[in-house]
Amino acid sequence: MPSSNERAQTLRTQLNRWLYEYHVLDDPSVDDAAYDRAFDELVALEEADPELVTPDSPTQRVGAPASSRFQKVRHLTAMGSLEKVTDDDAILKWADDVRKRIDNDDPVAYVLEPKIDGLAINLTYEDGLFVRGATRGDGEVGEDVTANLRTIPSIPMRLLGDDVPALVEVRGEVYMPIAAFDALNKRQADAGDRLFANPRNSAAGSLKLLDARLCAERLP
Repeated sequence: MPSSNERAQTLRTQLNRWLYEYHVLDDPSVDDAAYDRAFDELVALEEADPELVTPDSPTQRVGAPASSRFQKVRHLTAMGSLEKVTDDDAILKWADDVRKRIDNDDPVAYVLEPKIDGLAINLTYEDGLFVRGATRGDGEVGEDVTANLRTIPSIPMRLLGDDVPALVEVRGEVYMPIAAFDALNKRQADAGDRLFANPRNSAAGSLKLLDARLCAERLP
């Protein structure tokens, strides 16, 4: 018979794997009922013994108390930003600059892809554990929005695998899909509240809410 600590660890690993399958791979291996049973069992174990609660537990994603303000945090390495060009001359100049940097006459191939218009975010993991998340800010210093980022199911609280780096920064965009944006505005309209202008501003504003529970409602 496993101890409470062993069972809690098993449940955390299992639940985090299921969250990854559902929100990242879009290929869940269990139904919602099985997930809920495991989640409820973990909640019961942690309530019976609060020392079993760990930072990467799925139970810690939502419900953090409202904060009075966001702390400033310095990025380990500076976060750059994409440059915008609006005419052919600027694109050609950029291509010339690329060729100068590689300093040879070999053909240069490019990959083009749509840009997801969201809010740039920096995630810090120590020994595989998610410890901090911050906005880009001025590139050197951003705002600590860790509590809100914990509510986003596709962000793992612990990196998968046995050979994880001791320290790593992961960068990406927090964005709101069109369907989620439309659903949010419908809820706003039904409540008689102001509608949001566009998905990008909605995602950015939601991530900077002072109450993580409200962020969780907007960024499912």
